[in-house]
Amino acid sequence: MADWHDPRAESGAAAARPAVVTLRGVRKAYNAGTPIETEVLHGIDLDLMQGEFCAVMGPSGSGKSTLLNIIGLLDRPSSGTVTVCGEHTGELDDRSLTRLRGHSIGFVFQYHHLITAFSALENVMMPMLGAAGFADEAMRERAAMLIDSVGLRDRQHNGAANLSGGQQQRVSIARALAMNPALLLADEPTGNLDTRSADEVFSLLRKFNREHSTTVLFVTHNPTLAARCDKIIQVVDGQLTR
Repeated sequence: MADWHDPRAESGAAAARPAVVTLRGVRKAYNAGTPIETEVLHGIDLDLMQGEFCAVMGPSGSGKSTLLNIIGLLDRPSSGTVTVCGEHTGELDDRSLTRLRGHSIGFVFQYHHLITAFSALENVMMPMLGAAGFADEAMRERAAMLIDSVGLRDRQHNGAANLSGGQQQRVSIARALAMNPALLLADEPTGNLDTRSADEVFSLLRKFNREHSTTVLFVTHNPTLAARCDKIIQVVDGQLTR
């Protein structure tokens, strides 16, 4: 399969941006070596450049989630190479993959996965606490800044269970940005939200993308939101199509 290429001409400035993610010949098969072996991804070539905001679309079962898991270093390919932030991940052990994922990749899912017994502020602190092993004032200040940036300053001490669905998803975005990742993977983050909340969540992701040059990969079934992205990656039967 040929390398994915945005049909729109790239400017010189865009072409000069570094690649945050590079996939070459990535294949993924389950039950490998057995009579029921099933290959889900078929030789994926993909480049995600710094500051790009890309939509991923495709029917259910097309391989979108598998592709996202491999880019997010939650799964390894059966063959091919995956490079994230300049590191060739095939050469890394599980501990090194965890370190790279924790420092370079943020995740926002369809369900917020907040710890409901904790406040919004405490939830945003979790990635920083996990990396350092202890809490300090700098973490609290960064978490408070991120909570403020998603418009929830007056709710930062509220328990996560007491927030609306849209507010919970805002907190999950703030949490995903806690480590200032180069790459943000958003897997149907607006799927459970009403139209207004979905638009607000999308606008927040776009804001961080533009202000911090964060690369965003946004999986969605919503063509209206996809049309607002820089480019659309279509996944059909385990391959990228135009």
